[in-house]
Amino acid sequence: MTATATESKSTAYVFPGQGSQAVGMGKDLFLNSRAARNVFEEVDETLGRKLSDVMFEGPAEDLTRTENAQPAILTTSIAAWHALEEAADSVAIPDMTAGHSLGEYSALVIAGVLSVSDAVKLVCERGRLMQLACDERPGGMAALIGIDEVTAAEICREAGIEISTVNTPEQIIIAGEHRGLAVALDMASARGAKKAIPLSVGGAFHSGLMSPAQAGLNEAIESVQFNDPLVPVIGNVDAKPLRTAEEVKSELRRQLTSCVQWSNGVQHMLANGVNEFVELGNGKILSGMIRRIERRAKVVNIAEYDTACEYAVAA
Repeated sequence: MTATATESKSTAYVFPGQGSQAVGMGKDLFLNSRAARNVFEEVDETLGRKLSDVMFEGPAEDLTRTENAQPAILTTSIAAWHALEEAADSVAIPDMTAGHSLGEYSALVIAGVLSVSDAVKLVCERGRLMQLACDERPGGMAALIGIDEVTAAEICREAGIEISTVNTPEQIIIAGEHRGLAVALDMASARGAKKAIPLSVGGAFHSGLMSPAQAGLNEAIESVQFNDPLVPVIGNVDAKPLRTAEEVKSELRRQLTSCVQWSNGVQHMLANGVNEFVELGNGKILSGMIRRIERRAKVVNIAEYDTACEYAVAA
């Protein structure tokens, strides 16, 4: 999977979603990179509050609240990208880019589709609307490990719930009403799942239970400027490249209630020549998934200034 003298390097930048947050995220970037610090300052100004203080100092319970976690994750990812640009002394443009759920908004900023301020506004409104949908139509999510997508789909049909995310061929996330989830967990265990565990989340994300948020999100999407992507963005819903502003807007509308096809998206990038993945943002969640999809994949994590500098020199 590594580039050789006869194999040119093709790089995809990938961006994590909710769940990757941690107190202290982005602080090293803020302290060491002027370009990254500009991002934190722009986000604080856009929101009219010091999100950076919550990110750097916590407490953890404040950071994990949706209205803080979602813009914090996006901010850290974009700051890491700008730190890489600064370290490389040039514009660090990938061959492809993709983000996991919320991370798709980070990917769109890097691809030139959205400005930082518009992305932050959209993410905050998305989070607010999703919370309202959770309150109106309560539900939950669970992880099925060691079971294939076909079996997971059969279980969901029988239990009256949905597949919400396919992270790897054997890591499936399901979502729906709590009663249906309980039935599905029992069925998955009986059908050979290695693990079938509830997730500690506030609702049934990427499922039909999010539909109360749809009209508001559609309105928010239409309120900001979208540009055509400078590089292909691999969408979550169809795992195919998004090449126009209208395709991006359609993707974001559909993504709210549709399954995130992360595994298929990674496989699409691999099949189209990507031989290096750079995860920009806090944690290494996507790196682990990518290696489970293709164990030979070269994956680099950039969450701190030193790693940005090291990658810039190596590149």
